[in-house]
Amino acid sequence: MRPPSWNDVPLITDEWLGEVLSLRDSDPSSSQNAWRGSMRASSRSTRFLDGNGRTGRLVLNLLLVRLGYPPAIIYKRDRTRYLNALRRADQGDYGALGEMLARAVLDNLYKFVVPAIAGPARLVPLPVLASDEISADALRVAAARGRLKASRGPDGMWRSSRGVG
Repeated sequence: MRPPSWNDVPLITDEWLGEVLSLRDSDPSSSQNAWRGSMRASSRSTRFLDGNGRTGRLVLNLLLVRLGYPPAIIYKRDRTRYLNALRRADQGDYGALGEMLARAVLDNLYKFVVPAIAGPARLVPLPVLASDEISADALRVAAARGRLKASRGPDGMWRSSRGVG
């Protein structure tokens, strides 16, 4: 990565800030424009030598929350894929970054937001949801593969709601 020349930093920062501020004024019903704008703004925030990843993800999550979305957590194990997606976004192809961020937001929604809203009483262990048609093991595999909306608790137990599936 080549950082910008020091004398270009104010212009780059002003352009980036203009993009971020335009997101606030965008039509909230146009989630596609909001997503594209937040991806563009967050990918452009990572132009300096130290702290790029932390700064970029912090800015991204600030933009997502301000647009009404839950934050996206990018895990260390996904670093290479995230960096490749950012490189593609730098070239104008936001598809990979958009998919990665959408999945991260959905994961957070299911891991943190749904349990916080529904509460533990509404989420039940998967074996409770097993039936003659589908076993507890099949439900666990579906949850692990992301085919069943479920969250894994700190105790390692998968839980889901009776109405989700």
